[in-house]
Amino acid sequence: MAPRTEGHVDLKRYQGTWYELARLPMFFQRNCAQSEAHYALKPDGNIAVTNRCRTMEGKWEEATGTASPQVEGKTDKLWVVFDNWFSRLLPGVAKGNYWVLDVSDDYKLAIVGNPNRKYLWLLSRTAHVDDKTRNDLLMKAQQQGYDTTRLIWRVEDSKIAKVAE
Repeated sequence: MAPRTEGHVDLKRYQGTWYELARLPMFFQRNCAQSEAHYALKPDGNIAVTNRCRTMEGKWEEATGTASPQVEGKTDKLWVVFDNWFSRLLPGVAKGNYWVLDVSDDYKLAIVGNPNRKYLWLLSRTAHVDDKTRNDLLMKAQQQGYDTTRLIWRVEDSKIAKVAE
């Protein structure tokens, strides 16, 4: 059985910057020590996506793409396609499931995953949360059937090399 989604997500409130607190391992983020996503609602109802990743060496990498509803009018299940060589080579094949499983009433916390539970992201509007908030997010992800023992947590700033910007 697939995980439960939020139902309705107000994309206007969802846009903005989200910091990744933790994620399940994934190939495209294998070098990321810190990640953040920037979402901007476009006039056509889709979302412009800019993901940034900071490596342990302190360098920033960036990927841009577009998120669009999988079903018109439904905002909790999105397709995300990044503008890279793979998506240009195989248009329509290189799109990922982005399911909003939970979003707090104040739109400050979110849990995003995919239907086969291979991917999971715990997101916040701030780069750090208190232990209670962290434990609440973990509990919600576990209740949805995700293996939270495999989560990769955000690396503290002090552990990342200082690089001239």
